[in-house]
Amino acid sequence: MASSTIVHIPSNILDAIYAGAKELYPRESFLLLRGKKSKGTISITDLVLAPFAVHGEGFAHFNPYMFAGDFSLVGTVHSHPSGNISPSDTDLNYFFGRILMIVGYPYEGKGCIVAYDSNGDRVPIEITAALECNDDEFY
Repeated sequence: MASSTIVHIPSNILDAIYAGAKELYPRESFLLLRGKKSKGTISITDLVLAPFAVHGEGFAHFNPYMFAGDFSLVGTVHSHPSGNISPSDTDLNYFFGRILMIVGYPYEGKGCIVAYDSNGDRVPIEITAALECNDDEFY
């Protein structure tokens, strides 16, 4: 059964995800997603770098125990340099949060990103207007 949830991601956050994936190519990128869930909508508000994450060719790894109790984390996003945006069994077995997003090479446009729930069912993504950010908020 497909999920009734939808993911809202601001265009500038998506651009940052793509930029990070391009920078690490051909290794996999990995980021945590911070956001809010309300009435079937998951709204991404921020990206979090996982300390001590490992970015390899064909894998990415982080320690989920470093984030125990952080309920603002709604999921993860990582890249598949092969361009295949389907989740692997490993992706689903190490699911963290409410959604798993995968971006595939060439990391451009809406066709290169997909979200999944913990059952491996696709979750629709809506790209929203860029978030405004003051320098004070950034630092």
